[in-house]
Amino acid sequence: MMWWKKRRAIVCEQAVRLMAGYLDGVLPDADRARLEAHLSGCPHCSEHLAQLRIAILAAGHVQPDDLPEEAVDDLVEVFRRWQQH
Repeated sequence: MMWWKKRRAIVCEQAVRLMAGYLDGVLPDADRARLEAHLSGCPHCSEHLAQLRIAILAAGHVQPDDLPEEAVDDLVEVFRRWQQH
């Protein structure tokens, strides 16, 4: 394979960007393999992924009415800032 056609190893920033698709099961096979290879050697990203899984599990048990209004406002603000990046 030619050098420009090879997929390079990913760095942490790229790994974090791929994690949502990975958790949703929609990441293309090549990207999934690259992410899993990165996770196997990066304890920081592995921990981040574990924390995401915990957050998703916990969020599945919370209803919007269970949260104080300030918490909902904070979450909306965080989401808006995230979308701008």
